[in-house]
Amino acid sequence: MRGRTQRAADEANVDLTPMLDVVFILLIFFIVTSTFAQEKALGLEPPPPPAPEQQEQQDVPAILIFVDESNLITVNGRPTDISSVRANIERVRAENPDSAVIIQAHPRTKSGVIVRIRDAAYDAGYKTGVNLVLSQAE
Repeated sequence: MRGRTQRAADEANVDLTPMLDVVFILLIFFIVTSTFAQEKALGLEPPPPPAPEQQEQQDVPAILIFVDESNLITVNGRPTDISSVRANIERVRAENPDSAVIIQAHPRTKSGVIVRIRDAAYDAGYKTGVNLVLSQAE
């Protein structure tokens, strides 16, 4: 038995280098091939500040659209349905062509209702002058 020596058993080691290489290659692949969608925001622009001489001349009544917490819509104090908002805006605009639209909404109002009101104002001919005011929660 001369020549027989006992060697210690090799420990099983796992080489993680190839796995890390594959992970980094997949990471680079997904970053390069991904597309990032641009989110569209609501087009609600604040009104420009009036010039000092225009402040005295601004006696034109505005169309006030109020939307409460339960999505009840009133146009200049008259309760209305979402489908007749455009007709009410056009009626008031026929009386006062220079009037602006002010949408006053409760913070818990659904944003879809506000968007539909804004679209109705745009359809009625307002391209600018549609302002959104969030009322304070009570």
